[in-house]
Parts: sequence; structure tokens; C-alpha cells
Amino acid sequence: MPLRDEQGFEGRRQQIIDGALEVFASKGFEKATNKDIAIASGIGSPGLIYHYFKDKNDLLQQVVEQRLPVLQLLTHREDEIMTKQPQDALTIFAKAFLEALETPKSIALMKLLLSEAFRQPIFAKTINTIGPSRSIAFLTRYLEKQISAGVLKPMNSGAAARCFVGSLVAYILTREVFLQPDAQQISSDTMVTTAIEVFLRGLEIPPQDTQMSILDRDSHKLYNPTKDRLLYSVKQDTYDRK
Repeated sequence: MPLRDEQGFEGRRQQIIDGALEVFASKGFEKATNKDIAIASGIGSPGLIYHYFKDKNDLLQQVVEQRLPVLQLLTHREDEIMTKQPQDALTIFAKAFLEALETPKSIALMKLLLSEAFRQPIFAKTINTIGPSRSIAFLTRYLEKQISAGVLKPMNSGAAARCFVGSLVAYILTREVFLQPDAQQISSDTMVTTAIEVFLRGLEIPPQDTQMSILDRDSHKLYNPTKDRLLYSVKQDTYDRK
């Protein structure tokens, strides 16, 4: 296919993807018709959609893969990110994950995916293959690599990956679904920085000669991993609890 024809084909394809995103976000996947998508896309005939996509499910997959930044990141930069240090790699991933919050259409799409996934198990399976499973699998591989290299301490990498993604999902839900006022006051950048700080502090390997301790401000309890006991200091009295 000549270059000009390829560009024209891809341009029209992207046009339909944008139209489908608009319709899916406003009407939902099941209620969206090819006629609705054709009108939103500015193409002449609904049947023209099948020249570019196999069916509506294929179109949905392309909408999700190409309009959610984190999936574009995994498609084009996965190998590069695998070579980066945890602070940098997690920052790139988390920022891409939350970038969907920057446009109303992307927010509406994420809400649609969540609601449809709860109602329709087959839809949930499809969406999981496109998005969540890819994100978790990538993070799991990345963390496993860092653990094997001795950069991060031994831990179940799959569980750790879900802990990290879970903090980002909780932020999205509390800010955009439950509309919690305090969540809406937290910027995406602040959330990314905080999530990474909390996450990495739990996975870092402490210096061999440094005794880790955690002081609880309220109960004044001191956790000493070396002796594996809790020391409670209340006023000037000290109690040992095994």
C-alpha cells in the first residue's frame, strides 16, 4: 500500500477510534450502535467501520489500547523501563496510569470499563486481557528482576505489584467515582510521589549494620526486628511483650 494510502487508512482508523470513545463513554458499550459511532466519527456509512475493524469488540479493544496512556507506554517503552531503577521506572508507570484522569473522555471510559466489567463476566475477561493483566504482569516481571538483582528485598512480586497498582486504583475511585473532597484535592503528581515513597520504603533493603526500628507516636512502641519483640514505653516504665 502506498505511503499516502497507509496514512489515509490510519487517519480514518484513528478518527473512528475517537468517535467510538465518545459514544462508548456516553452511552455504554452495549447501547452504542455502529450508526452512533459513524456519526460521532464523521464517516458516511456505519458499514465502513468493518473496513477498519472486525467487529465492535475489536473496536473496543483498540479504543482501550490506544486511548489509555499506560497501555501505550507498555506497548512502546516496556523494554526501556525494564532497564531503569525502581524510582524512575515506577514514576513513569504511575504517571502514565493516572494520565487518563486528565481528559473527561478518558475518565468516562474508565468508569464505563469498571461498571461493564462488574455486570458482564465475559466483558470483564476481555478487558482484563487488554489492560489490567498486562499492567500487573509487567510490574511483576519488573519487581522480580529487581529482587533477583538484589536491589529490592525478597518478596512475592505479584503481591507487591498489586499493592502498588492498588494505591493508584484507590486514588482514581475515591476521586472520580466516590467524589471524596479530600481525594479531589490531591494532585496526580502528589499521589505518584507519595505512592512510590511508601511502596519503596517497604521494599528497600536496609544497610546490614543498621538496626531498623519503628517508633509509633501514639503508643510509644518500639519494634526491634533483631530481638523480635515489642518494647512499650509509657512515661518512664518499660514493658516487654513477647
